[in-house]
Amino acid sequence: MAAFVVVIGHGPDLEAEEGAATLLRTLGAEVRTLDLWEEGAGLFEEEGARARAIVIEAGERPDLAVAALRAVRKTEQLASTPAIIAVPQRQIARVDPASGFDDFIVTPCTPVELYARIRQLEWQRSEFSTEERVKVGQLIIDRAAHEVVVDGRSIVLTAKEFALLSFLAQNRGRVFSRETLLARVWGARYEGGPRTVDIHVRRLRMKLGDALPLETLRGAGYKLRTPGER
Repeated sequence: MAAFVVVIGHGPDLEAEEGAATLLRTLGAEVRTLDLWEEGAGLFEEEGARARAIVIEAGERPDLAVAALRAVRKTEQLASTPAIIAVPQRQIARVDPASGFDDFIVTPCTPVELYARIRQLEWQRSEFSTEERVKVGQLIIDRAAHEVVVDGRSIVLTAKEFALLSFLAQNRGRVFSRETLLARVWGARYEGGPRTVDIHVRRLRMKLGDALPLETLRGAGYKLRTPGER
């Protein structure tokens, strides 16, 4: 089953010539549409169905687009799918940056521009791992070059900061206690205490900011979340 883009909007306008659904289909993209208040569960009746992105056409009511996003997020398969709000230039000021959208696009737009935004979000959420490079979301860790890149910017890390980040990235999704991290990253002969791990985690968070999906689990340790986790 091919992955598809979910386009949400006011029913009569969903198939408009300049609408997102029509634009994406001109490029051969698989598109499924929902009315503003329609539930999304019906999109996933086929085995293996997967949504690549959500595009919500705001028109003159960005507030309705925000409400529609919150509603569709209740569908389990769409809870963490990247979302774009399509909005006219005159309504941009009404879009709250904290509304839950990952990106916005000004309408009218071209098919290529809209599709490029979707591909960019897919890249940001993607991950891969080779012997030399690891990608988790916006982070790219090049072990061969001893370099960390975030959104095209090289971030300077100390040797131990890099080693800790590299270890967590190689084992993303797993929880490690401070004691385990000390043994695996600093080595069995290191005589410092678990506080050392906390200090290095704090430094990584300061340098990498929101690009570092590192979670603290009280009483358990640390985990580097995968892009799909919230």
